[in-house]
Amino acid sequence: MIKSFQSIFKIPELKNRVLFTLAILVIYRIGCHIPMPGINGSALTEWFSQSQNTLFGLYDVFAGGAFSKAAIMGLGIMPYISASIMIQLLGAVIPYFQRLQKEGEEGRKKMNQITRYGTVFIAMMQALGSTIFLISLTAPQSGIPIVANPGIAFRLMVMITLTAGTVLIMWMGEQITERGIGNGISLIIFIGIVNRFPRAIMDELQYLFSGNRSIIVEVISFGILLLIIAAVVMVTEGSRKIPVQYAKRVVGRKVYGGQATYIPIRVSGFGVMAIIFAQAMMFLPQTLKQLFPNNEFIGTILSYFDLQSPIYWVISSLLILFFTYFYAAIAFNPVDVAENMRKNGGFVPGVRPGKKTAEYIDHVLSRIILPAAAFFAAINIMPFFITKYMNISYSFSQFFGGTSLLIMVGVALDTLQQIESHLLMRHYEGFMKTGRIRGRRG
Repeated sequence: MIKSFQSIFKIPELKNRVLFTLAILVIYRIGCHIPMPGINGSALTEWFSQSQNTLFGLYDVFAGGAFSKAAIMGLGIMPYISASIMIQLLGAVIPYFQRLQKEGEEGRKKMNQITRYGTVFIAMMQALGSTIFLISLTAPQSGIPIVANPGIAFRLMVMITLTAGTVLIMWMGEQITERGIGNGISLIIFIGIVNRFPRAIMDELQYLFSGNRSIIVEVISFGILLLIIAAVVMVTEGSRKIPVQYAKRVVGRKVYGGQATYIPIRVSGFGVMAIIFAQAMMFLPQTLKQLFPNNEFIGTILSYFDLQSPIYWVISSLLILFFTYFYAAIAFNPVDVAENMRKNGGFVPGVRPGKKTAEYIDHVLSRIILPAAAFFAAINIMPFFITKYMNISYSFSQFFGGTSLLIMVGVALDTLQQIESHLLMRHYEGFMKTGRIRGRRG
């Protein structure tokens, strides 16, 4: 392991990519601690200490703690995620976006540009809701208003600042993807979640030393955590390999093809994106509450979306099931895969090319997605049961499952695999010592 880390700095290109990624993440974390003017920070901290286990606290996890500090990057990257969801949904029903998806690199650039415009619009709406929300808040114990001098200037300043912060985060994520290592947007979410882990450990140890829990229960809790992480890693690394044989072609005096390969289908990408999409949809009630903080009817309805309510977890799990199938249908089209195989002289042994191959791939995909979606839905609701039945602090229970754990495992493995590919390409030893989990042909 130590030699692998040393090898990173022996490759100039990889070293520059890693250092660039770390520099961008440091800038992002600094921005998460720069507060906006006109806000009473102590009163805001007091209010969020009472709302840690609510949907606002969960949103703060994705924002890297910047939302609870009313920092210039308080909205985080969620407006970009919401815009991406909208574009993906439109791509399934509107012919214009469907054409863009089939136009290759140029179509992808155009969709990215539309996503950026959508991000600015959503960020402005959420910034307006955050402004109204902050003005309506007072500290629960002292009664001090969080915004001392609300007015049109304050509202305009918050909207511009938060929108600009989200655009800056989006740009930094794109720069990491292009010039750094790993997926930039995922790494920004990842670093915001990991940032809370040391504090969660300290809260849990303080809970232990206060006499509320025994050391045996604490050891059992950590054992359960390790088992859950192992299960998530196993499913994340698992793949189903569909064998493909390419026929030999003679062009002049050269013979092309004839080799056997496979199409790897990994369910982890579908599941993680489905959870991010579902979580973004579940944040919509919070946006409504920000826009209408004093509406009793909306407040009554949104009370069912509290993290302590089973209704919230049931709805979020159903959304995960839906988005897993939806994202798989968008990201992996069996008809297109079968057609590309046929054009290049490839076929699945024992299956006729064309329509039959597409039906076979679709059959395999459907058999994989259902248990994977059920697993991700179960992991999603794990923090609810851990908090309720094991008497674990809320800040620590988030790492027993849910979006936090899946994003951390998925992003960490993906980044390590990208680093390893650079090392192996230059004949250095990589990090990953074991092969991927291989599924049987079915």
